[in-house]
Amino acid sequence: MTTKTRTDRKAKKESKRVSSIEVARLAGVSQAAVSRVFTPNASASPETRRKVLAAAKKLGYRPNAIARSLIQQSTNIIGLAMVRFTNPFYAHLLKEFTNKLQERGYWSLVLNVAEDNHIEQALPIALQYQVDGIIVTSATLTSKLADECASAGTPVVLFNRYAIETNVNAVCCDSISAGRMIADALLDAGHQRLAYIAGEESSSTNRDRERGYTERLQERGHTLYLRESGDYSYESGVVAARQMLNRADRPDAIFCANDLMAMATLDVARHELAIKVPEELSIIGFDDMAMASWPAYSLTTFRQPMDRLVDATIEVLLTAIENPGGDRVIRWIPGTLVQRTSARVA
Repeated sequence: MTTKTRTDRKAKKESKRVSSIEVARLAGVSQAAVSRVFTPNASASPETRRKVLAAAKKLGYRPNAIARSLIQQSTNIIGLAMVRFTNPFYAHLLKEFTNKLQERGYWSLVLNVAEDNHIEQALPIALQYQVDGIIVTSATLTSKLADECASAGTPVVLFNRYAIETNVNAVCCDSISAGRMIADALLDAGHQRLAYIAGEESSSTNRDRERGYTERLQERGHTLYLRESGDYSYESGVVAARQMLNRADRPDAIFCANDLMAMATLDVARHELAIKVPEELSIIGFDDMAMASWPAYSLTTFRQPMDRLVDATIEVLLTAIENPGGDRVIRWIPGTLVQRTSARVA
């Protein structure tokens, strides 16, 4: 496309735009009255509103949201930085966030972040769009990036992650208590060789789940029998499960840091090694995403309370938007152990 073609198209598009002045002239009201009609919660008489809407419909007028945001110093847009976009848990999370933000009058700018460390490139883009706030899922912020957001006056809330070294708000499932609960359930059922398949080593969620699990084992006179590392993906779960289960002294119970790795472990145990689950091996996941309840898996797992986590995250963010400069908030939300058929638990 040539420069002339682009210019011609732009000019043609702009020539079709109807201004608020034209609407005001046809409706017989002031331009300020038109602005009030199209501004949420602004006052306008029923008669004025009727005239303006009728004129706008006749002329095909649509208010310029960008121009209005510059006047109001608010875009009503929330940035959503999503890592591991293909994970079904986070795909469902995206739907929940966008729906609930829209109910509150906000639109979402979704940033699909390929890897945790790419958040450094993604968030400045959200700042360029002057979003009112940012929600970051499955990634953490460096102090430098947190300071940059603070300097821009843009509140940030971490979802299911927290960073001790920054002053960023966070809402998390109580993963330490979850790990302790899982250890108790397995020990009370008589398991002796308890293992753990970790998620991303750098994530606070993984550290807390493992910490609660191993500390509770030690308190009850046990040590972690085996440990393998994954990255929360199905593929890494397959690799870790093969390393654990292709041993003569394999574990009799495995806690996996998320459902995808637990499903991978189930598939390896049943379909590659013909291990009876749960008679010979118990497997527990974490998240309780929709696939966990499918008959093919029937996965015993720790359920993160999605609705409460999303609601709390939005509440913390909107409070920070309305009251800038407030104290840092870290909110912990408890979850529940969901018993299905992949594990023998008390």
